Amino acid sequence: MHPGRTTGKGPSAYTQIDQQPPRLLIVHIALPSWGDICANLCEALQNFFSLACSLMGPSRMSLFSLYMVQDQHECILPFVQVKGNFPRLQTCISELRMLQREGCFRSQGASLRLAVEDGLQQFKQYSTHVTTRAALTYTSLEITILTSQPGKEVVKQLEEGLKDTDLARVRRLQVVEVTKGILEHVDSVSPVEDPSNDESSILGTDIDLQTIDNDIVSMEIFFKAWLHNSGTDQEQIHLLLSSQCFSNISRPRDNPMCLKCDLQERLLSPSLLPGTADGSLRMDDPKGDFITLYQMASQSSTSHYELQVIKALKSSGLCESLTYGVPFILRPTSCWQLDWDELETNQQHFHALCHSLLKREWLLLAKGEPLGPGHSQRIPASTFYVIMPSRSLTLLVKAVATRELMLPSTFPLLPEDPRDDSLKNMESMLDSLELEPTYNPLQVQSHLYSHLSNIYAKPQGRLHPHWESRAPRKTGQLQTNRARATVAPLPITPVPGRASKMPAVSKSSSDAFFLPSEWEEDPSGP
Repeated sequence: MHPGRTTGKGPSAYTQIDQQPPRLLIVHIALPSWGDICANLCEALQNFFSLACSLMGPSRMSLFSLYMVQDQHECILPFVQVKGNFPRLQTCISELRMLQREGCFRSQGASLRLAVEDGLQQFKQYSTHVTTRAALTYTSLEITILTSQPGKEVVKQLEEGLKDTDLARVRRLQVVEVTKGILEHVDSVSPVEDPSNDESSILGTDIDLQTIDNDIVSMEIFFKAWLHNSGTDQEQIHLLLSSQCFSNISRPRDNPMCLKCDLQERLLSPSLLPGTADGSLRMDDPKGDFITLYQMASQSSTSHYELQVIKALKSSGLCESLTYGVPFILRPTSCWQLDWDELETNQQHFHALCHSLLKREWLLLAKGEPLGPGHSQRIPASTFYVIMPSRSLTLLVKAVATRELMLPSTFPLLPEDPRDDSLKNMESMLDSLELEPTYNPLQVQSHLYSHLSNIYAKPQGRLHPHWESRAPRKTGQLQTNRARATVAPLPITPVPGRASKMPAVSKSSSDAFFLPSEWEEDPSGP
C-alpha cells in the first residue's frame, strides 16, 4: 500500500490506495500494419492519459515510459510521473502519430530485446537516483509490448533473447497482440488472454500473452485496467455471515463464516474529476465513502475492513432512490499469502453464496465498521450497504441510506386511468423512441476526454510547433529537441557484428531523458 493525502476542511485524512507499479510500454511497429493501428492507438492513449492525469486523490499510476521499436529501438518518453504530466505525455503521443506508416524497413531481431533491457536499466538507474533523496515505494517494473505481429512468435523471440537477462526487477512481462478485427457492435470489451500461454516459460518471469481488437474502445479498456487496485499482498474485505446461512457447516454462533474478498471499482466517480472533488471525506459523499473503505482496509498489515451481514432483503423490496454513491465489486480474493486449499474453499463458498442469492432473489444488508476501537470516546458513525448478486462470480455493493440521511418526501399514488387524449399523446411519443434491450455505456460519449484534454493541454506552440504541418518522421530519424534524462543509461552490450550498424540506439536512449532540475519541478506547472 502506498500513502496519499486528501485535503479539505478540518484535519486532513490520511488514506492509502494500492498504487500500480511503474509501467514501460514498448510499441512494436511493423509495416504496413502500423498504418491501420496508429490512429486508434494514439487516440486511445490520449483519451486514457487525459483521464489518468486528471484524477484527484492519491496517484493511481506512478511512473510511465514509452519506447518504440522499428529497425531499432528508441526511447520516446523517459520515466515520468503520470499525474499532472499530461502536456508531456501528449507530446509523446504526437511523436507516435508522426512515425512512418508506409514503405518497408529491415527488421532487426535484437531490437525488441534491446528495448526491454534498455528500459529495465533506465528504471534501475532512476530508482537509484530517487532513493538518494526519498524513500522509493516501488521496486519492480511492469513491461507491456504492443505488437501487430503474431503474439506467439513475439513471445518465443523474447524468451530466447532474454534468457540470459536478469529480470528480477520485472513484476510482469506482457505481450499484447493487436488483431486486425474491428468490433462492429460493442457490447463488452476486455482483453483476451491466450490460454495456451499456461506452459512454463524458460524465463524466471513468465510472459503473458493477450489479444485486443484494433479499435479505440478496446484499447482504452486495456489501458484503463492500469487504474485498478490489483494488489495481492492481502485480502481487502472480510464479508462476515452468520453460521445460520450455512446449515451444513458446524460452527459456533458467535464465530461467523468469513469470506475473504478483493475490492474493485465498477466505475470512476465523477467526484474525482477536476472541479468536483474537494478532497474531504463525508458520510454523504460517494468519493469519501469509497476512499474510506480503502483507508480502513489499509490501516495496518493485519487489519481488514469488515462488512457484517445483518439481514436479507427481497430483491423487489429495495427502492433504487435509497442507494447512493459509486458502487464497487467484491470478488474472491487472489491474495498470494493464502494457501491453495484456503483459496479454493473461499472461492467455492463465494460461488455458493452468489448462486443461493440468485435462486432466492435476495439481497444482503451489511454494516461496515472498523475492526479496532477508535481513539475517541465518541461512537463512530457506520455506513450500511446492500450486496447484490450477479451472473458472474462477483457481488455488487452499494451504499444505502440510513434514517439520519433521509429527507421527508411524499409520493402520491398513480391514478388508475389517465385522460384518453393525454394517454394517446404520450404513447405516440414513446412509440417514436428507439428501444434498446440494455444500456451499453461504451456506446454513449460525453466528450469528457476532449474536455479534460483542453483543460490540461499546453498550447502546442510551447511544445513542438507545427506538429500537423511536419512530414511523418522516417525510420531512424531521431529528434534533436527531445528532453534529456536525469541519469544516463547503463551501457548495453552490442550485438556481435552489429556495433557499427546501431550508433543511434544508445544516443536515442540517453538523449531522451530530463535534466535533474526537471524532476523537482511541479508536474502541474508550466
